[in-house]
Amino acid sequence: MAMRFSFYLPCYWPDLGYPAQEMYRDAVEEGQLAEDLGFDTLCIPEHHFINYLTHPQPLLTAVKVAAATRAIKIITSVLVLPIYDIRRLAGEICQTDCLTDGRIEIGVGRGAFAYEFNRFNVPPEESRARFDDSLALLEALLTGKETGWKSEWYDFEPVAITPHPVQKSIPIWIAALSYPAIYHSAKRGYHIQTTPLRGGMETVKTQATAFNDAVRDAEGTLDHLKFSMLRMLYVARDQADADEKVAMAYENHRRFCNVYDTPGTVKDGAIVPIDVEESIDDVRDALLIGTVPEIIDKLGAYNDLRVMDLLLNMGFGASHEDVMGSMERFARDVMPHYQKTRAA
Repeated sequence: MAMRFSFYLPCYWPDLGYPAQEMYRDAVEEGQLAEDLGFDTLCIPEHHFINYLTHPQPLLTAVKVAAATRAIKIITSVLVLPIYDIRRLAGEICQTDCLTDGRIEIGVGRGAFAYEFNRFNVPPEESRARFDDSLALLEALLTGKETGWKSEWYDFEPVAITPHPVQKSIPIWIAALSYPAIYHSAKRGYHIQTTPLRGGMETVKTQATAFNDAVRDAEGTLDHLKFSMLRMLYVARDQADADEKVAMAYENHRRFCNVYDTPGTVKDGAIVPIDVEESIDDVRDALLIGTVPEIIDKLGAYNDLRVMDLLLNMGFGASHEDVMGSMERFARDVMPHYQKTRAA
């Protein structure tokens, strides 16, 4: 089975002096190039109040990117359901599906940053229960039928969401990291979005095994499901370029850990890098950063584990020009080893 490669549009914004409108123009250009080079889908994250994955509303970005591309599917990665009024979100999803001509797919999750939860007045300890209720409500509303709801967080009379989407059933992906979360989400029939974060191949193996076990145990009823794994990847021009990008990935990791592992220290929207347990060599070993032969070799381990959908994040600190160059090297020199590229 050929591997599929999707492209992540992170809008990581470490230099707040760089105009935000230019950052979004860069993302659109990268999306256009990804389609031309044969990437499978484009994925857009969501975060708030910080300069890390700067998409307060990924559906807005999806509409913009769709207008600049031809046919490539666009997936949210992910909409953080506990912070939304799901009635409003359902309408926005349907409108987005219309404005993208039926090209949107919805990745959803419960969120991970206490910094964001606290500022939305959502207790982090409630995020799981809120997510479960929100997902059930979202699915009910997306049927197009009049739906009323009574739960701990919602109490309303029946409403019908307008407009009607283009797609009869908009695909839904669930963000999950642990073996139990991946296994049980897949068993419920959802596509899976995951990431080992900065973990190594043992984490990759655990996550892939969880999905493959769920599909196996379903005895053929879940063979249509997809399993997408997000990884930082950069195809370097040479070793000096690779070393520079590893250092950027390490600085990215120091910011990420601030809001993932702690309540978060943020100044005027900028995450403050913190000291972390991992060394720069740990990050080098875990991530897919290197020259063409190194990337080809590292991807082989994913192929062996049947991780057939890789979502590639090249925008973890590199310039727009460097990201575009890495994309081109990946499509020209790496993709052919694992798949036949689509015609542009």
